[in-house]
Amino acid sequence: MRIKAFLLCFIALLLFSPLARSQNDYSKFQSIAKPSPFFAPSANGRTGALDITNDYDNFYLGGDFGEPYVASNPTDPLNTVCAYNFDGFYYTLDGFSWTKTTPPFPGFSILGDPVMTYDSLGTIFYSQLYQNGATYGVVVNKSTNKGQSWVQAVSVFSTTVGLCDKEWIAADQTGGPYSNNVYIGWRQFGSSGMRFSRSTNHGLSWDAPTLLNGNQGAYVCVGAHGNISGGCVYYAALASGPIQVCCSTDGGVTFGPQINACAVSGPGVTCAGRNTVKNCIRIDPFPRMAADNSFSATRGNVYVVWCNNPTGPDNSDIMLVRSTDFGTTWSSPVRVNDDPSGILVDQFMPTVSVDNVTGKVIVAWYDSRVDPANNILTRIYGAVSTDGGQTFSANANISDVTFNPNLMVQGQPGGENYIGDYFGISSIKNSGTAMAVWMDGRNSGLASYAGYFPDYAMNVSPSVRFVHNNDSATYTVKIPSIKGPYSGRVRFTAALDTAPTSGTINLSFANGKDSITAFPDSVTLKVKTIGTVNSRLFTINVKGSGPGGVPVHVRPVSIMVNTDFLTIGTNHNGSAQYTVNSATYSAQEQLVFPIGANVSVHAISPHLIGTSTKLIYVSWSDGGDTAHTVNINNNINLTATYKAQFKLIMNSVPGNTFGGNIFYDSAASFTYGVLSKTVIFNNQLYTFHGWAGTGPGSYTSPDSSGADTAITTNMSAVYVETARWTGGPIGIVSNSTELPAIYKLYQNYPNPFNPSTMINFDIVKDGNVKIVIYDILGRVVNVLVNANMQAGKYRVDFNAQNYASGMYFYKITSDKFTDVKKMLILK
Repeated sequence: MRIKAFLLCFIALLLFSPLARSQNDYSKFQSIAKPSPFFAPSANGRTGALDITNDYDNFYLGGDFGEPYVASNPTDPLNTVCAYNFDGFYYTLDGFSWTKTTPPFPGFSILGDPVMTYDSLGTIFYSQLYQNGATYGVVVNKSTNKGQSWVQAVSVFSTTVGLCDKEWIAADQTGGPYSNNVYIGWRQFGSSGMRFSRSTNHGLSWDAPTLLNGNQGAYVCVGAHGNISGGCVYYAALASGPIQVCCSTDGGVTFGPQINACAVSGPGVTCAGRNTVKNCIRIDPFPRMAADNSFSATRGNVYVVWCNNPTGPDNSDIMLVRSTDFGTTWSSPVRVNDDPSGILVDQFMPTVSVDNVTGKVIVAWYDSRVDPANNILTRIYGAVSTDGGQTFSANANISDVTFNPNLMVQGQPGGENYIGDYFGISSIKNSGTAMAVWMDGRNSGLASYAGYFPDYAMNVSPSVRFVHNNDSATYTVKIPSIKGPYSGRVRFTAALDTAPTSGTINLSFANGKDSITAFPDSVTLKVKTIGTVNSRLFTINVKGSGPGGVPVHVRPVSIMVNTDFLTIGTNHNGSAQYTVNSATYSAQEQLVFPIGANVSVHAISPHLIGTSTKLIYVSWSDGGDTAHTVNINNNINLTATYKAQFKLIMNSVPGNTFGGNIFYDSAASFTYGVLSKTVIFNNQLYTFHGWAGTGPGSYTSPDSSGADTAITTNMSAVYVETARWTGGPIGIVSNSTELPAIYKLYQNYPNPFNPSTMINFDIVKDGNVKIVIYDILGRVVNVLVNANMQAGKYRVDFNAQNYASGMYFYKITSDKFTDVKKMLILK
């Protein structure tokens, strides 16, 4: 329930990459035949991936914008659908694998807030809010084949008065007089009150809206009215203080008075003008409601849950009130969460559903009791009532994964943070369980998850067995624990992903025991090969199914028939490359081959990573050559060892270096440096003042003296060394193009001088020229020239501004020529 005009600002925030999940991944097996993927790709959308924690399944659906709703098919317990903002619609046909699709709303610009319901025939009615220019409204599409395709999109209501907000939808799933009526309620901005409409012809048309009282949180549900199934249509909303509920007993034509169901104390603390928890994450005290159409002792009950602060400090709780007389009177509030009172942790965003066979009331919510010290880390919790909402079972995790909701928030224009304003749970008929859908921040983003509650854990061990022809093996299929008041049988089946092309593989359960009714317990799966079975890895999908078919969980295990593993990789997995039968890999692989097969392996060397790292082959763990053949006669582990070489990247404006831009073995000693401290480059004299290193293990000079012209070191990673030089006009000029016949050092002019003088010299042969200034004691006071020069006649300037008066000497050295002359500084 948010201001729809701002939603599109946040679409870009939805595109995060889901990290690796703890799922069984068999896609890496490469050999004779691949097993079927755990989740088959879908032609019209991605499928869910399992995230297994403590042997319990969460179905990761993707990255949506939050606010999921869920509904379960009353005609097929394996068919559940859910949707997240804006239009992330998912369906499952087997209770286990999920497919994403996009229901069409041609001619409508969708704003979000998706909700859905089934009627008694299994037809799905899927509602969205829309805006077409200045027109706002509510639109409903429907599917008659479990969410796989869609029939039509019909506008329920349109207006130019103001935005429509947060619709909720319900259908009469009974065989009563109002069977298959569809009801919808929403908040209408720009006019007072809340709105309600209905369709009595399977969504083809909708009644003109009824105006009802209330400010926020319009919610609808259908319950029994005595012996009349579906005889009560309830409408709830937050008024100015209490939550009010009104009831229609004529199929939504008229409604009775608005009855105060409960007083409300706003949950959490106020931030940016809203009720919030954690780091200004917005929540609300709006009602969520469900009614009982079962033929149990609680038939006709109606329940409202909301998030509420108790008297005293901030400590938001989940509260429930019930009416046993069709909304005329209401019970005192019952606290659903069972953490000790007074502990300053938050429970928020409740959702509720009623099993229309057993009358069980199932409530779910966000809960921070796992982090009492900080009141930040959160899980999804749930509880069940079997006595009409008077008491609840011990609270249990719906998801065993703890997450920080602050890592999944989306900022809002009002200044508050958003993770969605609600999530959903839907009881599954004849099963004793429900499907919950929620937003989760376990991977530091706003992600979409689904999971059963109550539920059972499941594992199969070992993960792989090896058999030959006319051989047998066993697996243990175990239910180690349950969550929530799970009861009833779990029945197991097992199936091969692919039938063998020769021979037979029989699957059976020991002693005919294929079910568990007490927990924990286990059964034994037997596998037997008969005849000559083709050599390959087969996948056995072991499925557990609860009452009515759900919860359903699948665990794949491998049966290796006449085959063995070749587990192969390198000491630089993910970087170094190798081939197996000419197929190239870089990561470690576990490949399957027939027993007795000859397999060619080859370590690729050298292998360049980028431009600055090389991997050089050293050896195979079996002592084989770089390229050799391996005979598969058992499970083999094979590793290629590579040594790393790193390139010393050296930068130097005038060059004059050695040892740079060369690859060196990791940790091996080497030396690099400059050839001389001064050099002439492009008619400029450059003087070396040290090194500036970047990267791990690099060297940086401690001063600018330039004394460290040569450095001996080693590398364990690529790094860069930059020679620091100062340079400018060197004062060396060529006096003519004439090549001199003899070496000569001329007397400086003027002499005496203050502060500058010129020194002329002739060079007969290309080579290094060095002119050094000495004081009267023979100490070096300046290296005036030290550079490789071509033969020619030159002049160099000497500025003695920083030198004391007195006698000095200057000496030239070039090839086999040396000469010394005096100069006098007078100041």
